[in-house]
Amino acid sequence: MAISQAMCTSFKKELLEAKHNFTAASNVFKLALYTSSASLDAATTAYTPSGESSGSGYTAKGEFLTSVTPTSSGTTGFTDFNDLTFSSVSVTARGAMIFNEAASGDPSVCILDFGADKTSTAGDFTITFPTADASNAIIRIA
Repeated sequence: MAISQAMCTSFKKELLEAKHNFTAASNVFKLALYTSSASLDAATTAYTPSGESSGSGYTAKGEFLTSVTPTSSGTTGFTDFNDLTFSSVSVTARGAMIFNEAASGDPSVCILDFGADKTSTAGDFTITFPTADASNAIIRIA
């Protein structure tokens, strides 16, 4: 099994179908954590419990994300999320999936690869998103 960082191909198509709206309150994005046994990559189309992390304080399907208003710079449009902290958890994760829980079928947005297992023992597990700009934002369309 492997986790490969990617913007999901299905997400790109779904943007053209207006399935995802990063400014509408009706779209609820979440981030779920996954172990090294998960198989996630650009071909991932939706949230799956297969290979999802588990542990004290961690809830299946992860936590809600707070979107940052989409913007653009030059020829790139981008959006981001506020950093996310899973508080007081004992969990190990190799990667994560961002998905739209409000849309039918929990469609995936992107896959994050942490590069190695990351562990929290009865502490905070924080996802720090990159700077929200045309070169670094977690979701960029150039």
